[in-house]
Amino acid sequence: MEESNNETGPIETGPIETGWEGTCRFRQVCTIVAANLAGLTHPYQYWTQTMTSESTQKHRRDAARSICVSILTVSDTRTLDNDLGGKLIEDMLLAAGHLVHLREIVADETDQIRSAAERLLAFLECEAVLVTGGTGLAARDCTPEAVESLYDATIPGYGELFRMLSFSEIGSASMLSRASGGRVGKKVILTMPGSPAGVRLAMERLIVPELAHLVHHAGK
Repeated sequence: MEESNNETGPIETGPIETGWEGTCRFRQVCTIVAANLAGLTHPYQYWTQTMTSESTQKHRRDAARSICVSILTVSDTRTLDNDLGGKLIEDMLLAAGHLVHLREIVADETDQIRSAAERLLAFLECEAVLVTGGTGLAARDCTPEAVESLYDATIPGYGELFRMLSFSEIGSASMLSRASGGRVGKKVILTMPGSPAGVRLAMERLIVPELAHLVHHAGK
């Protein structure tokens, strides 16, 4: 179908979508336009900033407080002096008003990772443990096997959202990440890649905005 336009000439328009598919497409376009008008770089930011339900916003306000967190870096080679990922987690937690209880490094061995995570979780004041490194697919990457055995309940959305956000940056290679999260008793444990870029993505987009909220619900 063609419509006349004096300035630009004929414009081709496709058939108008109706039903569920048309509604979904319309909402998608509206979200992209709204995100652009708001100066946001990704439509996801528009949803998280403007489409959050009133009950979720109330939960976040109720949960808003400083969380005491321990940081565990999984690496065979890093030290506290050159552990960029662990240091970035610490800096971002402190900038967000949270407390860092302990920061440790453990070798990429299943038993050692599990023991270190259990020990950190055992501290009464520790409410969450953030683990960086060992979440890939290589033979030495055993953080998921070590940590997920401790979960009393999984937090599937954390890993799903991390891979979704990662996909927008690195494409299909995001499927190599096995980042995950879970509840252990009344505490939260979240894992993330060892690279500073992966750490920043997880912390900036997911963990810093939701950590207090997660701990609040885990403690019920």
